Amino acid sequence: MEYLIAIGFTILLTVVGFVFGTINEKKHYASILEREEKLLNLPTLTVSAKSLSQDLDLNQFSQVRLVSGGTVLSIDYFKRFLGILRMFFGGNISAYESLIDRARREAILRLKEQAGNADLIINLKLETSDVGSGSGKKNDSSVTCIETFAYATALYK
Repeated sequence: MEYLIAIGFTILLTVVGFVFGTINEKKHYASILEREEKLLNLPTLTVSAKSLSQDLDLNQFSQVRLVSGGTVLSIDYFKRFLGILRMFFGGNISAYESLIDRARREAILRLKEQAGNADLIINLKLETSDVGSGSGKKNDSSVTCIETFAYATALYK
């Protein structure tokens, strides 16, 4: 009987995690879309040094600043469980793709927000790493959190 209660409790927590995780993810995407719309007019380019010197007159800018934005996002237990199952059978892990997409977009938004009234952002770079992955066991490759860090050069006229 205790075994059935433990299984039932685990299933209940998984379902609750799925529901709240899905609600939070949808809210986060809505926030991202709203903020991206506001920052749409801030051009962001990645250019080579040669192209930069040929195509862009840096003398027209009075200030140059390094700007950055970072975020750490966690995946809910239900999606982590589905990801672990997918690792056994192979294939695309869409729950992790969603996590990486949200982290990347959030980091870029935070970078643009830090840039403030910049006229142009150049050479955007992204760094991504997993935080607290696995339990330390040799074959445990489950990701608990993902960190994304964006950095670039903001140019001001």
